[in-house]
Amino acid sequence: MKVVVALLTLVLLGCAGQSPQYSASAITQMSVPQLQLAIKNAEITAVQVTQAFLNRIEALDDNGPALHAIIEVNPDALAIAAELDQKKGKMAWAGPLHGIPVVLKANIDTRDRMATSAGSIALADHRAEQDAFLVQRLRDSGAVILAKANLSEWANFRSENSSSGWSSLGGQTTNPYAAGHNPCGSSSGSAVAVAAQLSPLAVGTETNGSIVCPAGINGIVGVKPTVGLISRSGIIPISHTQDTAGPMANSVVGAALLLDAMVGKDPKDTSSVSVYKGTSFVPDLNKLDLKGVRVGVLRSYYGAALENVRDVLQHNISSLQELGAIIVDPVATNIPSSVNDAAYEVLLFEFKNGLNQYLAQHKIDPSVNTLAKLIQYNEANAGAAMPIFGQEIFIKAEAKGDLTSADYQLALQNSHYRMRAIMDKVLEENKLDVIIAPANAPSWKTDWENGDHFTLSSSSLAARSGYASVVVPAGFIDGLPVGIAFIGGAFSEKQLLQYAYAFEQKTKARQNPDLDAF
Repeated sequence: MKVVVALLTLVLLGCAGQSPQYSASAITQMSVPQLQLAIKNAEITAVQVTQAFLNRIEALDDNGPALHAIIEVNPDALAIAAELDQKKGKMAWAGPLHGIPVVLKANIDTRDRMATSAGSIALADHRAEQDAFLVQRLRDSGAVILAKANLSEWANFRSENSSSGWSSLGGQTTNPYAAGHNPCGSSSGSAVAVAAQLSPLAVGTETNGSIVCPAGINGIVGVKPTVGLISRSGIIPISHTQDTAGPMANSVVGAALLLDAMVGKDPKDTSSVSVYKGTSFVPDLNKLDLKGVRVGVLRSYYGAALENVRDVLQHNISSLQELGAIIVDPVATNIPSSVNDAAYEVLLFEFKNGLNQYLAQHKIDPSVNTLAKLIQYNEANAGAAMPIFGQEIFIKAEAKGDLTSADYQLALQNSHYRMRAIMDKVLEENKLDVIIAPANAPSWKTDWENGDHFTLSSSSLAARSGYASVVVPAGFIDGLPVGIAFIGGAFSEKQLLQYAYAFEQKTKARQNPDLDAF
């Protein structure tokens, strides 16, 4: 059992001075704004909210469907909630997320009793001495850090034949819409936790597709921010060029509220910016049209030939037209195939450099405190660390030089900077406010023997440029969710979330998974 009850619930409820007015089941079905209002009006307490989600984790993640979205719950979650209730009793409101539980991907540092493991048994005992900057922002906003989510081990940068959602520490996360189907990754547990109402909010991380794919495949909202909008300090890295954390929620408003809480300039992250200081990302709830918004339709992406996905896309284009959008269809990006190879080279170089820096900055067991030693550890413990796939990416990265290498500099020019130029040109020449594309095809059945079966991906445009993308539920194919991505330029999150909100309210495509069907 993952759920560790730190304090007796009845005692905590008594300390908070409140009696329950909502059932635990009703609490876990509430939206973030509903939870905010109920807590503020003293209809429920932070302890009741936290306990309700802990109970659901025990019932559905540990038992029942056994989703394996959560690696570990925070043993101090109820105590944190009780402290927030005491503050509120003294008329002290901690912040906009007061009492709202948030699950974090297990590659994000927390200064508590939970490990920052990246899902690897090699780092099972690694407990950070400091919160990641974004975690401190969440605590300052009053959020209850509920748990660490499972992920594709090492954020899916260990093997070229991996199974998304599998880690040696957390096992295999499953899609809540169909038993045995894959949740995509690498922010698998974060997405499933939200989709299955194990938490109202979660934080994922993305290098290329690791927020937008699991968001789409699990029928939730995911935001891949512009690189630099959210600090990366305290996150186990892959690429400083492309890495970013981002919010995952059941609604656009929930995602925007979480984004509000995480944004902030961090001196420890050289890419961190403060362009949105004092500005909220929450959309105007009264603006439900897209009149005059120029929407470009991306038709050239991996998997564009899938007829069933094209049908969903066409239906959604019609919805956007009904909202008043001006459709530009198609828009050509003309991305050379050489960009893919160059981008992979950049990731290999940056992963080795960034991971070694992270490991050196933390009190990591000396036997696993470099990439080279991690490779040796995995080889020595292959039965536990690599039972279903290997570490080809680790080995390729270790063979790379440092970031002064001419090969690295050339790859960077031919991928990141080239993609930015392509994106800027497409947006400017077509006078576009946003580009749309399917975020995913229906989930595939998890296959440990052959690895993942990706049939569609449109994430690279935003990922390699470092620009913004917001994924919203867009429909179902054979009972499996499909999302649509709203892709914009640098720091276009506020506009994208407004467009996404209007689309969400028009289509109302999201449906909760039927977990009784497992």
